[in-house]
Amino acid sequence: MRYEKADNLIQLALELQAARGGLSLADIETKFAVCRRTAMRMRDAALRNFPQIEEVESEERTKRWRLPAGTLDRLVAFNVEELVALEAAVRLMERDNREGEAARLAVLSTKLRALLRPDVACRVEPDLEALLEAEGLAARPGPRPCIQVTVIEDLRQAIVTCRKVKLLYRNRRTKKTNERLVHPLGFLHGHRNYLVAWHEHPKANDFALFALPHIQAVQITVESFERDPAFDLNEFASRSFGLFQGEPMDVVWRFLPEAADDAAEFVFHPSQQVERQADGALIVRFRAAGDLEMAWHLLTWGNMVEVLEPKELADMVSGHQVAWPALP
Repeated sequence: MRYEKADNLIQLALELQAARGGLSLADIETKFAVCRRTAMRMRDAALRNFPQIEEVESEERTKRWRLPAGTLDRLVAFNVEELVALEAAVRLMERDNREGEAARLAVLSTKLRALLRPDVACRVEPDLEALLEAEGLAARPGPRPCIQVTVIEDLRQAIVTCRKVKLLYRNRRTKKTNERLVHPLGFLHGHRNYLVAWHEHPKANDFALFALPHIQAVQITVESFERDPAFDLNEFASRSFGLFQGEPMDVVWRFLPEAADDAAEFVFHPSQQVERQADGALIVRFRAAGDLEMAWHLLTWGNMVEVLEPKELADMVSGHQVAWPALP
C-alpha cells in the first residue's frame, strides 16, 4: 500500500470516530476531495481493517458509518506543526479582536500539550516557539476595532439557543443609540466585524448587518425564533465583495501586464473568472455588490488596474489612482 493511502485510511478512521453521527459517502468525498468511486474504496478499506465500524441507524435514507468512541485513542498523537497551527489560530483570533474564541482555543492547546509524553513535550516546545516566531503573527501591528467580549459571548449564546435579542445599538451616522430587536444568525469578520441578523421591525423585516463595535449592550429575551432553512451565511456573504450588502452588479477589471502575475495570485471573489490577454494583461470578472469596498481595494493597486465595468465604479476610482512604488 502506498504511504499516502495508509495516511488516508488512518485519517478516515479518526474521522469516523470523531463523527458521532457517522460519515456518509458524500461526507468522505468532501473531506478527502475524492470522487464517489474512491470514497467507496476508502470506506471498504476502513471496514476491512476496522471491523468495529458500525452502521448508524437514522431516519435518513443515506447510509452512515462510525467507529465507537475510544477505539483509536492510542493512535491519536499531535505533532509540532499541528500545535503551531492551533497556536497561530489563537494569535489570529486575538489580533482580530475575538478574545472569547482565542481563550477557548488557548485552553484547548493547553489540554493537548498536557497529553504529550514528557520526552515528546521536551522536543516539541523549542520547535513550537521557533516556528511561531517565524510566522511573525505576534509582530504584525495594525488597527483593530474595540469590541466588548461580553457582547460576543451573549450573541453567541443567543445564536446557539435561537433566542431573540435586544440590541442597544449606536447608529454610525446619527450617533444616536436605539433599541433593536433582532434574530442573531452569525458573524462576518474582515476589516470590520458584523453581526448578521434578521431585523424585526415594521420598517425593516429583513436581514441586516450590525457593526459589533456599535453594539453597546445585549439583552437575551425569553422569546425564541426559528431559523429560515433557506438562509445560508456563506451564500449571504458571497453576494458582496466585502461586507456591505446591496444590489449585485457585473464587474470587469483589467490588470496591466506589469501587475498581472501578482493579480493572478489573488481570489477577489468566489465567483470570479479570469482571462489572460495576448498582451499579458489579466481580465477578472465576477458579480457582487459593494462598490465602495471595491474602490477601497482597487486604490491599493494604484494605476495598475483599469475598471472596465461598471461605469459607476470606474468613476469612483478615476482620478484617485496613483503610481505606487514597486514592492521588492
